[in-house]
Amino acid sequence: MIKSMTGYGKTEFTINNKKITIEIKSLNSKNLDLNVRVNNPYREKELLIRKKLSKELKRGKVDFNLFVESTSQVNNNKINVAIVQDYINQLEEISQGTKEKNLGIAMTLPNVLDSVKEELDEKEWQEIELKIDETLEKINHFRKDEGAILKADFEKRIHTLQNLCTTNIQFEEARIPAVRERILKSISDLKQEVDQNRFEQELIFYLEKLDITEERIRLDNHLIYFLKELNSNESNGKKLGFICQEIGREINTTGSKANYAPMQQNVVLMKDELEKIKEQLLNVL
Repeated sequence: MIKSMTGYGKTEFTINNKKITIEIKSLNSKNLDLNVRVNNPYREKELLIRKKLSKELKRGKVDFNLFVESTSQVNNNKINVAIVQDYINQLEEISQGTKEKNLGIAMTLPNVLDSVKEELDEKEWQEIELKIDETLEKINHFRKDEGAILKADFEKRIHTLQNLCTTNIQFEEARIPAVRERILKSISDLKQEVDQNRFEQELIFYLEKLDITEERIRLDNHLIYFLKELNSNESNGKKLGFICQEIGREINTTGSKANYAPMQQNVVLMKDELEKIKEQLLNVL
């Protein structure tokens, strides 16, 4: 089952007077590109978070955000009384202001407020870690849903290519006689005597080089292989991309050998379908 690299997951919950929001977004990328934003005091867990993301998401441009918003009325900033008193004493020495005025001035000066450093609570982190796992499940579910849409589109386009291959077989009945007739007419227009036996040998050799049976068989096998990989247990966009390269090689060879306008037009349609598949493959994990 293929997965898309595009995904989104979000979880919000409250714990210990904190509203915590975990958000994960991913887009397509050749490799895994992680951007992790974590509020204090959880930054020491960033390496663990990165390992989780790498294991679960494999590839893609991934943005992870862990936001913390306090719902408590308790202020984590404390007044440094000693520094405030020292400021007031200095102000009294240089000014005749009232104590209230000097206090107001002192409170605007540097280092008056000390932030109380919040320590990591391991029990709290265990619950947050479970919520991260839950969010990863959400984004993976999103990726599977997007992958199902891509799979349906791939199957449709592969079946279109198979139908176009069948059309090429139908063209074969008229193609070789048409090429032979065109060559004979060109020789006739030259109005030169030719050795008929030698001419027939060269003509047979030339027409054999235009045969596309091998390309058609290989192309058919590649298309079947692509459909098989779509239904495998693992999502492997890179492998599907390699198969597309082989499909493209056989289509190009068929076009170069066609030498017949209806078949060449058919090959153009095949190339168009293949390009659409390649574009969509950029989103496959």
